[in-house]
Amino acid sequence: MNLLQLFDVSLVGRRDAPALEFAATDGRVQHRTFGQIEDQSNRLVRAFRSRGLAAGDRICVYLANSVEMIELFVACVKLGVIFVPINILYREREIEHILRDAQPKFTIAADQLPGAKGDWNVEQLLRDSAEQSPERLPVPTLDGDSPAAIVYTSGTTGTSKGALLTYHNFAANAANLIACWQITSSDRFLLPLPLFHVHGLANGLHCWLISGCLMRLLERFEHEKGVATLLAFRPTLVFGVPAIYVWLLETPPQAASEIGRSMRLFVSGSAPLPVQVLEEFRTLFGHTILERYGMSETLMNLSNPYAGERRAGTVGFPLPGVSARLLDKELHAVADGEIGELYLRGPNVFPGYWNRPDATREVFFDGWFRTGDLAVRSADGYYTLKGRTSDLIISGGYNIYPREIEEFLVEQPEIVEAVVVGLADRVRGEVPVAYVVTRCDFSAEDLAARCRAVLASFKVPRAFVAVDKLPRNAMGKIQKHLLPRG
Repeated sequence: MNLLQLFDVSLVGRRDAPALEFAATDGRVQHRTFGQIEDQSNRLVRAFRSRGLAAGDRICVYLANSVEMIELFVACVKLGVIFVPINILYREREIEHILRDAQPKFTIAADQLPGAKGDWNVEQLLRDSAEQSPERLPVPTLDGDSPAAIVYTSGTTGTSKGALLTYHNFAANAANLIACWQITSSDRFLLPLPLFHVHGLANGLHCWLISGCLMRLLERFEHEKGVATLLAFRPTLVFGVPAIYVWLLETPPQAASEIGRSMRLFVSGSAPLPVQVLEEFRTLFGHTILERYGMSETLMNLSNPYAGERRAGTVGFPLPGVSARLLDKELHAVADGEIGELYLRGPNVFPGYWNRPDATREVFFDGWFRTGDLAVRSADGYYTLKGRTSDLIISGGYNIYPREIEEFLVEQPEIVEAVVVGLADRVRGEVPVAYVVTRCDFSAEDLAARCRAVLASFKVPRAFVAVDKLPRNAMGKIQKHLLPRG
């Protein structure tokens, strides 16, 4: 069974059922049935073909969350065109790199993109498609290993690379999440995440479309409107990032209780969820957030259980069909309780980077994907992430894992958020320094004393730098390379 046949469970089988509510930032709310999405995506397929698009061609899409972006993706699946979403926060230099690398036949955007050839304004595309028939054309026969999308990595350590994702990657990922998180057509699903990222595209869009539930898609999560949106829509299911849950901690208790009564499951990913946030959220909303772990290159890998202990600070167990192992620098397996680099294998793992055989070879070892993430496994199988290998601080020969310090700092009453990085030191090589967002004045000496009481001396930050906010990407992941230095 291919990806489109899974979509057809809803597009054809639930044709008249309410499918989508789209809440734009201007207050407009659009509604679609699954049949309307089916018909419009068929019109788009015909518009694509009229301009010579065929299976294997690439389309770059530079759009904010919208009904049109969903219909474009479905049309690409039907035609075998490779969908290439571009982060709408990217600017000219970043966009031009992706356009050079992906070599799309067309780009679709609200406005003209710098460096783009074959631009297709989304309004013109809609006018072109309106003239087309809603009947479905014959679908090309595609192998499950055929590429469905290219999603570009954030590029924090160089130019971004295009992760090539196949029909099998998307299908296996969605089947796992729907089964393990018990997503059904009766769910009311709130998705506040961008569709240019795998969290919104691979998890959100696919779980919604295959399960047949009703989805409220937001253009973006607005801090000031978040509580009102939850109260108005009454979701049973929410996919979010830690920053969203931090903001929701400001919810008045009565409203939080009301939201909690209709909710079934809050899921968090794309960045580590601080233990303190999970515990405060559980107290306020009456729900334990389910934390999981994924990557652009692998989609979802591990998850805390839906029925069972959602252990704070961990990302749970490997999902069905996913194999995980922890290796040291010599590629030897580490024992439970010891930190190693996480390697993965399974139907969710991508085949490689677009046009980058060198980069692909670097991340695979004996058929296993090297994540670059450090983790530890407990005796009963729960995995806990310890940061990126690139984030590891080596101070005077000692290994320091920033997340351990960060978790302790956010437990302190003055601290809202914290991130720890290594700064160069002439004697020790590197020393840890903490950047903190605070809710009130603080004493660096007092914080250091509290750290010394529970942490080894070499782990105590040598400085505490107060910042108004931490730099983040569109998914709420902290961009450590953008922190002020010196």
